[in-house]
Amino acid sequence: MKAREYFKSGEAYVWLNAGTVAICLIMVLGVLGLIAVRGLGYFWPADVVQAQYSAPGSSQIETVVGEIYDSKTDTAKRLAESGIEVPQGITAVERISIKQGNRDQGQPDFRWVFADTLSNVKYPEDIVVLERFEWGSFYGRLKSVSENGTEVASGPAAWDALQDRLDRSNDLLADMTAIEKGEIGSINFALESLRLEEKRLQLENALTEAEVARIASERDALNTRYAKLAEQLDALKQQGTRDSATFVTPQGNEVDISLNKIVAATQPNAMNVLEKLGHYFKNLWHFLSGDPREANTEGGIFPAIFGTVLMVLLMTVLVTPLGVIAAIYLREYANQGMVTQIVRISVNNLAGVPSIVYGVFGLGFFVYFLGGNIDALFYPEASPAPVFGTPGLLWAAITLALLTLPVVIVSTEEGLSRIPRALKEGSLALGATKAETLWRVILPMATPSILTGVILAIARAAGEVAPLMLVGVVKLAPTLPLDMNAPFLHLERKFMHLGFHIYDVGFQSPNVEAARPLVYATAFLLVTVVVALNLSAISLRNRLREKYKALEN
Repeated sequence: MKAREYFKSGEAYVWLNAGTVAICLIMVLGVLGLIAVRGLGYFWPADVVQAQYSAPGSSQIETVVGEIYDSKTDTAKRLAESGIEVPQGITAVERISIKQGNRDQGQPDFRWVFADTLSNVKYPEDIVVLERFEWGSFYGRLKSVSENGTEVASGPAAWDALQDRLDRSNDLLADMTAIEKGEIGSINFALESLRLEEKRLQLENALTEAEVARIASERDALNTRYAKLAEQLDALKQQGTRDSATFVTPQGNEVDISLNKIVAATQPNAMNVLEKLGHYFKNLWHFLSGDPREANTEGGIFPAIFGTVLMVLLMTVLVTPLGVIAAIYLREYANQGMVTQIVRISVNNLAGVPSIVYGVFGLGFFVYFLGGNIDALFYPEASPAPVFGTPGLLWAAITLALLTLPVVIVSTEEGLSRIPRALKEGSLALGATKAETLWRVILPMATPSILTGVILAIARAAGEVAPLMLVGVVKLAPTLPLDMNAPFLHLERKFMHLGFHIYDVGFQSPNVEAARPLVYATAFLLVTVVVALNLSAISLRNRLREKYKALEN
């Protein structure tokens, strides 16, 4: 009897709902924790192990040097099915994955070894870890530092000489990058603009001798500037190849590496906790501000961050006025009849359409139809190369605006429906027009709901991948959509995106094991951005709600 009364009171269902919510929160926090630990742990300078290893069934002993990357316990039966020999009498074997790098020396980046066969395990302080622009990581010992082939430092003094000359090499690389992407990039952009202008004048039959002379003069001036910058760039490249260092691999081979191929050199085993912490934040900053390398499996993700933020901002600018105007018309001006109800049902159904369908529509209508006609009308000189008739930033933003439009409409209309009718009638009774009532009373009070819809749209757009693969996103964009060349914002350019970057690195990478930590780190960054946007929206919405609560009462 008491149990029946307990269930009739509804208290059991309250506890059931509370438990369900608690389980969901634990699952979400668990996923975020896993992503954070595996992603952010990648930037910590791990210790480097050195051990003697003898493979089962082999009497040969070899030296293994690298970072302990992963470990697992396998049964003898499973290993035998995989073709791996296991000594008799052993039922379970612990295996360790060691990141040994030195890919250019004929070694695989990662190697699985049996933990029981490792001996003489040490963590020598003189082992050097090199982060390189190509060929991944390198593990070895520093022997000497040379300049133009002449040894300048060896022994204990070689480490300080390496760091000083490596800083100089990185400064030279920064100068060369500034020249190539900045000044030379601007000159190439100007030369291409002159070529298109000349072709346009030809098509219009307006290429007079004066125009030919002007274009030739401007082109000569640009070529002269380009030649000077090319000479300056060659001089910097020669200086960059001046310094080199000799390292000894774990197999005893000497390798000479030019310093312009090295990003950073560290000795993790010789670093204390504070030094590792400083290096950790340095690696994290390079990840956020640098460009990707090695087919996106190394380096930074700044172009992806920049492309994601810029695309979302453009999408927001497009979707907000359209969604708000549509909601105002449906709620305040349209006759509340069958046609309006059908429109509302259609809007709600659009919110459930798979995103890839929007991508196909954007490719067919926006890119091929609108973009192709824009090229034919305004950019005939660029033919046959498309300008807007190819996937780009503009079409990606418009496609995602169309994708998120139902969210903004529904959220705004819900906010408009909660405004007391007495406020509208009071405003009209005091002599205000309907437009003034809408602008000064209705819209301010509906702002929290409008912001909620906009932020929900931003959160969805930031994580979309499928439609973007068709309408503008690429694996690696050579230039950013925003630069110092007029018109500064280049809506026709392709761009990188965090969501597509995660997909590309996780599933299309030639070195999945090496790229796996970057997948977690990028995913955690994307989740952090979305959570920050939602928290900001909630805070702003609550403030506005408190501000207009007096009017509602």
